[in-house]
Amino acid sequence: MNIINIINKKRLKETLTDEEIKYVIDGYLDGEIKDYQMSSLLMAILLNDMTNDEIYSLTKYMASSGEKLDLSPLGSNVVDKHSTGGVGDKTTLIIAPIVASCGVKVAKMSGRGLGHTGGTIDKLESIPGFIVNLSEEEFLNQVNDIGVAITSQTENIAIADKKIYALRDVTGTVESIPLIASSIMSKKIALGTKKLVLDVKVGNGALIKNIKDARRLSKLMIDIGQHNNIDVICILTNMDIPLGSNIGNSLEVEEAIQILKNNKEGNLRKLCVELSSHMVSLGLNISYEEAKTMVLDNLANGLAYNKFLELIKKQHGNLNNLPKSKNKYEIKSMTEGYLTEINAYKLGLLSMSLGAGRENKEDTIDYSAGIIINKNINDYIEKGDVIMTLYTNKEVTEIDNSIFKISDKKNKDEQLIYEIIK
Repeated sequence: MNIINIINKKRLKETLTDEEIKYVIDGYLDGEIKDYQMSSLLMAILLNDMTNDEIYSLTKYMASSGEKLDLSPLGSNVVDKHSTGGVGDKTTLIIAPIVASCGVKVAKMSGRGLGHTGGTIDKLESIPGFIVNLSEEEFLNQVNDIGVAITSQTENIAIADKKIYALRDVTGTVESIPLIASSIMSKKIALGTKKLVLDVKVGNGALIKNIKDARRLSKLMIDIGQHNNIDVICILTNMDIPLGSNIGNSLEVEEAIQILKNNKEGNLRKLCVELSSHMVSLGLNISYEEAKTMVLDNLANGLAYNKFLELIKKQHGNLNNLPKSKNKYEIKSMTEGYLTEINAYKLGLLSMSLGAGRENKEDTIDYSAGIIINKNINDYIEKGDVIMTLYTNKEVTEIDNSIFKISDKKNKDEQLIYEIIK
Protein backbone atom coordinates (compact mmCIF):
# COMPACT_ATOMS: atom_id res chain seq x y z
CA MET A 1 0.00 0.00 0.00
CA ASN A 2 1.36 3.43 -0.93
CA ILE A 3 0.05 6.98 -1.20
CA ILE A 4 0.61 7.31 -4.96
CA ASN A 5 -1.67 4.34 -5.66
CA ILE A 6 -4.29 5.75 -3.28
CA ILE A 7 -4.18 9.19 -4.94
CA ASN A 8 -4.53 7.57 -8.37
CA LYS A 9 -7.39 5.41 -7.16
CA LYS A 10 -9.37 8.43 -5.98
CA ARG A 11 -8.38 10.37 -9.13
CA LEU A 12 -10.01 7.56 -11.13
CA LYS A 13 -13.18 7.86 -8.99
CA GLU A 14 -12.66 4.52 -7.28
CA THR A 15 -13.71 3.79 -3.68
CA LEU A 16 -11.03 3.71 -0.99
CA THR A 17 -11.13 0.89 1.54
CA ASP A 18 -11.27 1.38 5.30
CA GLU A 19 -7.65 0.11 5.50
CA GLU A 20 -6.47 2.59 2.84
CA ILE A 21 -8.06 5.52 4.66
CA LYS A 22 -6.45 4.41 7.93
CA TYR A 23 -3.10 4.19 6.11
CA VAL A 24 -3.51 7.76 4.82
CA ILE A 25 -4.34 9.24 8.24
CA ASP A 26 -1.59 7.30 10.03
CA GLY A 27 0.95 8.08 7.31
CA TYR A 28 0.18 11.80 7.28
CA LEU A 29 0.49 11.99 11.07
CA ASP A 30 3.87 10.25 11.21
CA GLY A 31 5.29 12.31 8.31
CA GLU A 32 5.56 9.46 5.81
CA ILE A 33 2.91 11.16 3.66
CA LYS A 34 3.93 14.74 2.82
CA ASP A 35 1.81 17.90 2.65
CA TYR A 36 1.97 17.96 -1.17
CA GLN A 37 0.76 14.35 -1.37
CA MET A 38 -2.10 14.95 1.06
CA SER A 39 -2.99 18.11 -0.90
CA SER A 40 -3.24 16.02 -4.06
CA LEU A 41 -5.53 13.49 -2.37
CA LEU A 42 -7.72 16.24 -0.91
CA MET A 43 -8.13 17.75 -4.39
CA ALA A 44 -9.09 14.33 -5.80
CA ILE A 45 -11.69 13.99 -3.02
CA LEU A 46 -13.02 17.47 -3.76
CA LEU A 47 -13.38 16.67 -7.46
CA ASN A 48 -14.58 13.07 -7.24
CA ASP A 49 -16.44 12.90 -3.91
CA MET A 50 -16.59 10.00 -1.43
CA THR A 51 -19.14 7.35 -0.59
CA ASN A 52 -20.86 7.39 2.80
CA ASP A 53 -18.74 4.44 3.92
CA GLU A 54 -15.55 6.28 2.96
CA ILE A 55 -16.73 9.32 4.92
CA TYR A 56 -17.57 7.19 7.99
CA SER A 57 -14.06 5.69 7.84
CA LEU A 58 -12.38 9.07 7.38
CA THR A 59 -14.33 10.52 10.31
CA LYS A 60 -13.55 7.50 12.51
CA TYR A 61 -9.78 7.64 11.97
CA MET A 62 -9.61 11.42 12.27
CA ALA A 63 -11.57 11.25 15.55
CA SER A 64 -9.26 8.54 16.93
CA SER A 65 -6.05 10.29 15.79
CA GLY A 66 -5.59 11.80 19.24
CA GLU A 67 -6.98 11.70 22.73
CA LYS A 68 -10.71 11.78 23.44
CA LEU A 69 -12.39 14.01 25.97
CA ASP A 70 -14.99 12.64 28.38
CA LEU A 71 -17.71 15.19 29.11
CA SER A 72 -19.90 12.81 31.11
CA PRO A 73 -18.75 14.27 34.49
CA LEU A 74 -20.40 17.55 33.40
CA GLY A 75 -23.84 15.94 33.39
CA SER A 76 -26.48 15.43 30.70
CA ASN A 77 -27.31 19.08 30.01
CA VAL A 78 -24.20 19.80 27.89
CA VAL A 79 -24.97 21.01 24.37
CA ASP A 80 -22.57 21.97 21.59
CA LYS A 81 -23.13 24.12 18.53
CA HIS A 82 -21.19 24.36 15.30
CA SER A 83 -21.47 26.43 12.14
CA THR A 84 -20.23 25.33 8.72
CA GLY A 85 -18.83 28.83 8.26
CA GLY A 86 -20.01 32.08 6.77
CA VAL A 87 -19.21 35.75 6.36
CA GLY A 88 -19.81 37.78 9.53
CA ASP A 89 -20.73 34.64 11.49
CA LYS A 90 -20.06 35.52 15.11
CA THR A 91 -22.97 33.49 16.49
CA THR A 92 -20.88 31.43 18.94
CA LEU A 93 -19.82 34.61 20.77
CA ILE A 94 -23.50 35.40 21.31
CA ILE A 95 -25.08 31.97 21.66
CA ALA A 96 -22.67 30.42 24.18
CA PRO A 97 -23.40 32.98 26.93
CA ILE A 98 -27.15 33.06 26.16
CA VAL A 99 -27.44 29.28 26.47
CA ALA A 100 -25.24 29.12 29.58
CA SER A 101 -27.35 31.82 31.22
CA CYS A 102 -30.37 29.50 30.77
CA GLY A 103 -28.71 26.69 32.75
CA VAL A 104 -27.38 24.63 29.82
CA LYS A 105 -23.64 23.92 29.82
CA VAL A 106 -21.66 24.88 26.71
CA ALA A 107 -18.28 23.16 26.26
CA LYS A 108 -17.18 24.70 22.95
CA MET A 109 -14.09 23.79 20.98
CA SER A 110 -13.74 26.16 18.02
CA GLY A 111 -11.52 26.65 14.99
CA ARG A 112 -9.69 29.39 13.16
CA GLY A 113 -10.66 31.05 9.90
CA LEU A 114 -11.01 28.88 6.82
CA GLY A 115 -10.85 30.57 3.40
CA HIS A 116 -13.04 33.68 3.25
CA THR A 117 -15.01 32.62 6.36
CA GLY A 118 -13.98 33.76 9.82
CA GLY A 119 -13.11 31.55 12.79
CA THR A 120 -14.40 31.94 16.34
CA ILE A 121 -10.92 31.56 17.83
CA ASP A 122 -9.57 34.38 15.64
CA LYS A 123 -12.39 36.61 16.85
CA LEU A 124 -11.70 35.79 20.50
CA GLU A 125 -7.97 36.31 20.01
CA SER A 126 -8.73 39.86 18.91
CA ILE A 127 -9.66 40.52 22.57
CA PRO A 128 -6.38 41.47 24.31
CA GLY A 129 -5.32 38.89 26.89
CA PHE A 130 -8.04 36.35 26.03
CA ILE A 131 -6.66 32.82 26.48
CA VAL A 132 -7.85 30.50 23.72
CA ASN A 133 -5.65 27.52 24.64
CA LEU A 134 -7.18 26.04 27.78
CA SER A 135 -5.85 22.77 29.13
CA GLU A 136 -8.33 19.91 29.34
CA GLU A 137 -8.54 20.36 33.12
CA GLU A 138 -9.05 24.15 32.82
CA PHE A 139 -11.69 23.64 30.12
CA LEU A 140 -13.77 21.16 32.14
CA ASN A 141 -13.37 23.07 35.40
CA GLN A 142 -14.54 26.29 33.75
CA VAL A 143 -17.64 24.65 32.26
CA ASN A 144 -18.47 23.27 35.71
CA ASP A 145 -17.78 26.63 37.34
CA ILE A 146 -19.60 29.13 35.07
CA GLY A 147 -21.40 26.88 32.58
CA VAL A 148 -19.39 27.88 29.51
CA ALA A 149 -15.88 27.69 28.05
CA ILE A 150 -14.56 28.28 24.53
CA THR A 151 -11.18 26.88 23.61
CA SER A 152 -9.21 26.19 20.44
CA GLN A 153 -8.86 22.65 19.21
CA THR A 154 -6.14 21.27 21.45
CA GLU A 155 -2.99 19.70 20.03
CA ASN A 156 -3.90 16.23 21.26
CA ILE A 157 -7.55 16.00 20.15
CA ALA A 158 -8.38 14.98 16.53
CA ILE A 159 -4.78 15.70 15.53
CA ALA A 160 -5.32 14.60 11.93
CA ASP A 161 -8.22 17.02 11.51
CA LYS A 162 -6.11 19.91 12.80
CA LYS A 163 -3.37 19.20 10.23
CA ILE A 164 -5.77 18.60 7.34
CA TYR A 165 -7.92 21.64 8.29
CA ALA A 166 -4.90 23.96 7.97
CA LEU A 167 -3.95 22.40 4.63
CA ARG A 168 -7.45 22.67 3.13
CA ASP A 169 -7.46 26.40 3.85
CA VAL A 170 -4.56 27.06 1.47
CA THR A 171 -5.06 24.40 -1.23
CA GLY A 172 -8.52 25.25 -2.58
CA THR A 173 -10.11 22.18 -0.98
CA VAL A 174 -12.34 23.87 1.58
CA GLU A 175 -15.67 23.33 -0.22
CA SER A 176 -15.83 19.53 -0.13
CA ILE A 177 -18.86 17.95 1.56
CA PRO A 178 -16.99 14.78 2.68
CA LEU A 179 -14.16 16.88 4.12
CA ILE A 180 -16.52 19.32 5.84
CA ALA A 181 -18.60 16.50 7.37
CA SER A 182 -15.62 14.47 8.58
CA SER A 183 -13.85 17.55 9.96
CA ILE A 184 -16.83 18.77 11.98
CA MET A 185 -17.98 15.39 13.25
CA SER A 186 -14.51 13.98 14.06
CA LYS A 187 -13.98 16.92 16.42
CA LYS A 188 -17.37 16.41 18.03
CA ILE A 189 -16.77 12.68 18.53
CA ALA A 190 -13.32 13.32 20.02
CA LEU A 191 -14.72 16.07 22.25
CA GLY A 192 -17.32 13.71 23.70
CA THR A 193 -20.31 15.71 22.40
CA LYS A 194 -23.69 14.02 22.88
CA LYS A 195 -26.09 16.85 21.94
CA LEU A 196 -25.31 19.07 18.95
CA VAL A 197 -27.02 21.88 17.02
CA LEU A 198 -25.47 22.49 13.59
CA ASP A 199 -25.92 25.76 11.70
CA VAL A 200 -25.52 24.71 8.06
CA LYS A 201 -24.88 27.85 6.00
CA VAL A 202 -26.21 27.96 2.43
CA GLY A 203 -25.42 30.57 -0.24
CA ASN A 204 -22.70 32.50 -2.03
CA GLY A 205 -20.94 33.46 1.22
CA ALA A 206 -20.90 29.90 2.59
CA LEU A 207 -18.89 26.78 1.87
CA ILE A 208 -22.16 25.12 0.75
CA LYS A 209 -23.78 26.97 -2.16
CA ASN A 210 -27.19 25.31 -2.56
CA ILE A 211 -29.99 23.62 -0.61
CA LYS A 212 -29.39 20.20 -2.21
CA ASP A 213 -25.78 20.06 -0.97
CA ALA A 214 -26.81 21.47 2.42
CA ARG A 215 -29.37 18.68 2.82
CA ARG A 216 -26.79 16.06 1.89
CA LEU A 217 -24.25 17.48 4.35
CA SER A 218 -26.89 17.68 7.10
CA LYS A 219 -28.08 14.11 6.62
CA LEU A 220 -24.47 12.89 6.55
CA MET A 221 -23.67 14.59 9.85
CA ILE A 222 -26.89 13.32 11.43
CA ASP A 223 -26.01 9.77 10.27
CA ILE A 224 -22.46 10.08 11.65
CA GLY A 225 -24.01 11.35 14.87
CA GLN A 226 -26.33 8.33 15.11
CA HIS A 227 -23.34 6.01 14.57
CA ASN A 228 -21.68 7.69 17.56
CA ASN A 229 -24.61 8.25 19.95
CA ILE A 230 -24.82 12.00 19.25
CA ASP A 231 -28.23 13.71 18.99
CA VAL A 232 -27.89 16.15 16.05
CA ILE A 233 -30.21 18.92 14.81
CA CYS A 234 -29.29 20.74 11.57
CA ILE A 235 -30.65 24.21 10.80
CA LEU A 236 -30.16 25.35 7.20
CA THR A 237 -29.65 29.13 7.09
CA ASN A 238 -29.18 31.85 4.47
CA MET A 239 -25.65 33.03 3.68
CA ASP A 240 -26.31 34.92 0.44
CA ILE A 241 -26.01 38.06 2.54
CA PRO A 242 -23.55 38.52 5.43
CA LEU A 243 -24.67 37.81 8.98
CA GLY A 244 -25.03 41.13 10.74
CA SER A 245 -23.29 44.33 9.71
CA ASN A 246 -19.70 43.79 10.94
CA ILE A 247 -17.10 41.59 9.22
CA GLY A 248 -13.64 41.15 10.73
CA ASN A 249 -12.49 39.90 14.09
CA SER A 250 -12.59 42.77 16.60
CA LEU A 251 -15.44 44.42 14.69
CA GLU A 252 -17.49 41.24 15.10
CA VAL A 253 -16.78 41.17 18.84
CA GLU A 254 -18.19 44.71 19.03
CA GLU A 255 -21.36 43.66 17.20
CA ALA A 256 -21.77 40.57 19.40
CA ILE A 257 -21.69 42.85 22.45
CA GLN A 258 -24.49 45.00 20.99
CA ILE A 259 -26.68 41.91 20.43
CA LEU A 260 -26.03 40.64 23.96
CA LYS A 261 -26.86 44.06 25.38
CA ASN A 262 -30.19 43.73 23.51
CA ASN A 263 -29.38 46.92 21.58
CA LYS A 264 -29.65 45.59 18.03
CA GLU A 265 -32.27 43.88 15.87
CA GLY A 266 -31.83 42.12 12.52
CA ASN A 267 -30.94 38.76 11.00
CA LEU A 268 -28.01 38.09 13.35
CA ARG A 269 -30.16 38.43 16.45
CA LYS A 270 -32.98 36.35 14.91
CA LEU A 271 -30.59 33.52 14.08
CA CYS A 272 -28.95 33.58 17.52
CA VAL A 273 -32.37 33.36 19.19
CA GLU A 274 -33.30 30.41 16.95
CA LEU A 275 -30.08 28.47 17.52
CA SER A 276 -30.03 29.22 21.27
CA SER A 277 -33.64 28.07 21.63
CA HIS A 278 -32.91 24.70 20.00
CA MET A 279 -29.83 24.26 22.21
CA VAL A 280 -31.74 25.08 25.41
CA SER A 281 -34.58 22.78 24.32
CA LEU A 282 -32.11 19.90 23.80
CA GLY A 283 -30.16 20.61 26.98
CA LEU A 284 -33.10 20.95 29.36
CA ASN A 285 -35.40 18.53 27.50
CA ILE A 286 -38.14 21.15 27.20
CA SER A 287 -40.20 22.38 24.24
CA TYR A 288 -38.76 24.81 21.72
CA GLU A 289 -41.39 27.39 22.76
CA GLU A 290 -40.44 27.17 26.46
CA ALA A 291 -36.76 27.45 25.55
CA LYS A 292 -37.33 30.48 23.32
CA THR A 293 -39.13 32.30 26.16
CA MET A 294 -36.11 31.71 28.43
CA VAL A 295 -33.71 32.94 25.72
CA LEU A 296 -35.65 36.16 25.06
CA ASP A 297 -36.05 36.82 28.79
CA ASN A 298 -32.30 36.50 29.41
CA LEU A 299 -31.46 38.84 26.54
CA ALA A 300 -33.90 41.40 27.96
CA ASN A 301 -32.92 41.11 31.63
CA GLY A 302 -29.14 41.27 31.10
CA LEU A 303 -28.31 37.74 32.28
CA ALA A 304 -26.97 36.74 28.84
CA TYR A 305 -24.65 39.77 28.64
CA ASN A 306 -23.47 39.24 32.22
CA LYS A 307 -22.59 35.63 31.35
CA PHE A 308 -20.56 36.92 28.38
CA LEU A 309 -18.63 39.27 30.68
CA GLU A 310 -18.05 36.36 33.06
CA LEU A 311 -16.68 34.24 30.19
CA ILE A 312 -14.34 37.01 29.00
CA LYS A 313 -13.07 37.67 32.54
CA LYS A 314 -12.57 33.95 33.26
CA GLN A 315 -10.37 33.62 30.16
CA HIS A 316 -8.49 36.86 30.99
CA GLY A 317 -9.78 39.05 28.16
CA ASN A 318 -9.90 42.84 28.25
CA LEU A 319 -12.74 44.37 26.24
CA ASN A 320 -11.51 47.93 26.87
CA ASN A 321 -8.64 47.72 24.40
CA LEU A 322 -9.96 46.08 21.24
CA PRO A 323 -7.53 46.74 18.35
CA LYS A 324 -8.23 49.63 15.95
CA SER A 325 -6.99 50.13 12.37
CA LYS A 326 -5.08 53.24 11.37
CA ASN A 327 -6.86 53.53 7.99
CA LYS A 328 -10.58 54.07 7.41
CA TYR A 329 -12.16 54.18 3.94
CA GLU A 330 -15.77 55.19 3.32
CA ILE A 331 -17.23 53.56 0.20
CA LYS A 332 -19.96 55.75 -1.27
CA SER A 333 -22.74 54.96 -3.71
CA MET A 334 -22.31 56.21 -7.28
CA THR A 335 -26.03 55.98 -7.94
CA GLU A 336 -29.41 55.99 -6.18
CA GLY A 337 -32.14 53.42 -5.64
CA TYR A 338 -32.92 50.46 -3.39
CA LEU A 339 -30.10 48.27 -2.07
CA THR A 340 -31.23 44.83 -3.29
CA GLU A 341 -28.06 42.72 -3.05
CA ILE A 342 -25.01 42.42 -0.80
CA ASN A 343 -22.68 39.69 -2.08
CA ALA A 344 -21.42 37.90 1.05
CA TYR A 345 -18.71 35.95 -0.80
CA LYS A 346 -17.14 39.06 -2.34
CA LEU A 347 -17.32 40.85 1.01
CA GLY A 348 -15.52 37.90 2.59
CA LEU A 349 -12.76 38.12 -0.01
CA LEU A 350 -12.50 41.89 0.48
CA SER A 351 -12.26 41.47 4.25
CA MET A 352 -9.52 38.88 3.78
CA SER A 353 -7.59 41.24 1.50
CA LEU A 354 -7.79 43.96 4.18
CA GLY A 355 -5.97 41.59 6.56
CA ALA A 356 -8.88 39.94 8.42
CA GLY A 357 -8.26 36.43 7.01
CA ARG A 358 -5.53 34.08 5.78
CA GLU A 359 -4.58 33.58 2.15
CA ASN A 360 -1.64 31.34 3.08
CA LYS A 361 -1.09 28.82 5.85
CA GLU A 362 1.56 30.97 7.53
CA ASP A 363 -0.31 34.30 7.30
CA THR A 364 -0.93 36.31 10.44
CA ILE A 365 -4.26 38.07 10.89
CA ASP A 366 -4.79 41.79 11.46
CA TYR A 367 -7.43 41.61 14.20
CA SER A 368 -8.46 45.23 13.65
CA ALA A 369 -9.16 44.88 9.93
CA GLY A 370 -12.63 44.46 8.48
CA ILE A 371 -15.80 46.02 7.13
CA ILE A 372 -18.89 47.65 8.57
CA ILE A 373 -21.92 47.61 6.27
CA ASN A 374 -23.75 50.90 6.77
CA LYS A 375 -26.97 50.07 4.91
CA ASN A 376 -29.47 47.21 4.97
CA ILE A 377 -31.21 45.32 2.17
CA ASN A 378 -34.11 47.39 0.73
CA ASP A 379 -32.81 50.67 2.19
CA TYR A 380 -33.16 53.57 -0.24
CA ILE A 381 -29.69 54.83 -1.18
CA GLU A 382 -28.96 58.39 -2.28
CA LYS A 383 -25.98 59.13 -4.49
CA GLY A 384 -23.01 59.78 -2.20
CA ASP A 385 -24.38 57.76 0.73
CA VAL A 386 -21.79 55.66 2.57
CA ILE A 387 -22.66 52.01 1.91
CA MET A 388 -19.75 50.46 3.79
CA THR A 389 -16.69 51.47 5.77
CA LEU A 390 -13.37 49.63 5.49
CA TYR A 391 -10.90 49.36 8.36
CA THR A 392 -7.34 48.26 7.63
CA ASN A 393 -3.66 48.95 8.17
CA LYS A 394 -3.09 48.49 4.43
CA GLU A 395 -3.55 50.91 1.54
CA VAL A 396 -6.76 50.33 -0.44
CA THR A 397 -6.72 51.45 -4.06
CA GLU A 398 -9.57 49.56 -5.74
CA ILE A 399 -12.93 48.07 -4.70
CA ASP A 400 -15.13 45.61 -6.58
CA ASN A 401 -18.28 47.63 -7.39
CA SER A 402 -20.33 44.45 -7.92
CA ILE A 403 -20.43 43.70 -4.17
CA PHE A 404 -23.60 45.79 -3.93
CA LYS A 405 -26.53 45.99 -6.33
CA ILE A 406 -28.83 49.01 -6.39
CA SER A 407 -32.16 48.72 -8.22
CA ASP A 408 -35.36 50.66 -8.94
CA LYS A 409 -37.53 48.30 -6.86
CA LYS A 410 -37.26 46.62 -3.48
CA ASN A 411 -36.55 42.90 -3.08
CA LYS A 412 -38.95 40.52 -1.44
CA ASP A 413 -37.76 39.79 2.11
CA GLU A 414 -34.85 37.36 2.32
CA GLN A 415 -35.62 34.04 4.02
CA LEU A 416 -33.25 33.52 6.97
CA ILE A 417 -34.00 29.90 7.91
CA TYR A 418 -34.68 27.41 5.13
CA GLU A 419 -35.18 24.10 6.94
CA ILE A 420 -34.68 22.22 10.20
CA ILE A 421 -33.53 18.60 9.80
CA LYS A 422 -33.41 16.16 12.71
